[in-house]
Amino acid sequence: MLPRVLVTGANGFLGRHLVAELLRRGYPVRALVRPGSPPSPALPPLHTLPVEICELDLSCAVRKAELVATASGCGAIIHAAALAQVNPARSPAVWATNLRGTEQVLSLAQQAGVARLVYVGTANVFGFGTLKQPGDETRPYAGQRYGLDYMDSKRAATDLVLRAAAQEQLPAVLVHPTFMLGPGDARPTSGALLLELRAGRLPGYPIGGKNYVHVHDVAVACVNALTEGRVGESYILGNENLSYRDAFRLMADVLGVAAPRWPLLPPLANCYGVLSSWHASLTGRPARVNPAMIAVANDGHYFTPQKARAELGLPQTPVREAVAEAFEWFKAHNYVQ
Repeated sequence: MLPRVLVTGANGFLGRHLVAELLRRGYPVRALVRPGSPPSPALPPLHTLPVEICELDLSCAVRKAELVATASGCGAIIHAAALAQVNPARSPAVWATNLRGTEQVLSLAQQAGVARLVYVGTANVFGFGTLKQPGDETRPYAGQRYGLDYMDSKRAATDLVLRAAAQEQLPAVLVHPTFMLGPGDARPTSGALLLELRAGRLPGYPIGGKNYVHVHDVAVACVNALTEGRVGESYILGNENLSYRDAFRLMADVLGVAAPRWPLLPPLANCYGVLSSWHASLTGRPARVNPAMIAVANDGHYFTPQKARAELGLPQTPVREAVAEAFEWFKAHNYVQ
């Protein structure tokens, strides 16, 4: 009989795909969500699915009894809850969710004696490479240069999990997605890029690039990690490395719009980031970008998923399909006309 799996962040973009994949394979699921979190229109509401729903805010201090009850009867945990906020660059809420939340999940896993914890991080906790020599799981963290609490908090959380696996024999496997695209991005997060491109609000393309992956492929590899992969090991979950020029051309072709024609060279891009921050400080309105985001876009965040393909059976759905499915979902849910 398959073990009951506790999924944190079950109402998020990746979380909903994880729940669907687990149910498809016959796993009993306990879905952990924040108290009062609004239902996501991404997929059928959680309460309509054959899952247990548990409300708990892991970013706050949680009593031991609550932790024990949350994981009672669960044989495995997939910790997907995170706050992927990069604007503003600095935010105590990001640290509370990504680091304190992970600390409490580790305590929960140890007290429950689970057979496997799958921790969902981000590929940005590793050093990135070039298109010809993409980064892998052995490259040291390079994100401290940006001053982004999201990257720094995820690196700190990753270190916590690695220490627990090495020193406390916690049966943890760490998976690190790149930039996820696909249907069901209700808030939206990564899919906001497609909406901006569709609306013609991108004046040009940065000189950098990144790795893209279908969100369903990530969900498949995460569930595979419940029984595959090596304890204490990290796996980058990615697919295609594309410069922003090539990525925007691919996306624009799928969306049926013109791609941005001009490169935003670093001096111009940096000025745009500074001016956006100044405008936000003067008006009190959130900036569309900040200098840290611009600095990231100026670099090529390229990675290889070879290890995850070999050991976790990571699928490799073409990014074009991920873009098309995301766009069709946005149209069906009235994000675009």
